[in-house]
Amino acid sequence: MQRIMICEDDPKLAEILKTNIEKYGYEAGVVQNFGNVLNYFHHFNPHLVLMDVNLPKYDGFYWCRQIRTVSKCQILFISARAGEMDQVLALEYGADDYITKPFHIEVVMAKIRSQMRRAYGEYAPNMEERILQFNELTLYPERQEMELMGTRSPLTKKEAILLEALIQHYPRVATREALLELLWDDQSFVEENTLNVNITRLRKKLQEIGVENAIDTIRGSGYKLQPSWMNEVET
Repeated sequence: MQRIMICEDDPKLAEILKTNIEKYGYEAGVVQNFGNVLNYFHHFNPHLVLMDVNLPKYDGFYWCRQIRTVSKCQILFISARAGEMDQVLALEYGADDYITKPFHIEVVMAKIRSQMRRAYGEYAPNMEERILQFNELTLYPERQEMELMGTRSPLTKKEAILLEALIQHYPRVATREALLELLWDDQSFVEENTLNVNITRLRKKLQEIGVENAIDTIRGSGYKLQPSWMNEVET
């Protein structure tokens, strides 16, 4: 049975979420100690986390970052904070979706089921591992890792999707519209700045393995991969 962890400090809302989640055949666990959410995460080992932003002691952004250091499970934010920057921060810290309060429980359940299908169900990646080789750079999409000359770096799910799209489009430009559709095709509206944030994160990850200036911004169009690391290999 797939497990969903509820990190919500409103007891009534947490109970409503738990009841409906269990109706759909999932196992639901509710965090009680908000001082150490990560301990409960390790104990419950969920497939998906519902995370509020406003929590006692540490906010949901903090716990999202902590979870991302140990797991690639799905994380959905549920919050009354509807500001654009809150949504950008959530996505930057590794969240898969952001739902604003007040919400219809049916919408939450639809989002949960969609994420579960993508990660673990019929839409999940094929069990045979794909490996994308681009000159000296290797991408392992299912592992969410990249490697250059023996140096590996972990990627978030969105970073892996972005890098794969840039590789597949090379030497063409990957348009902003195409990248947004790949990353957030289950959302009716996404602030375009979230794409900029994720591109910046991917650039930093590439820099960490010694690749500078690998992604060009094509004004008014999108982004293009530049195999700048080839100069390093040749020298």
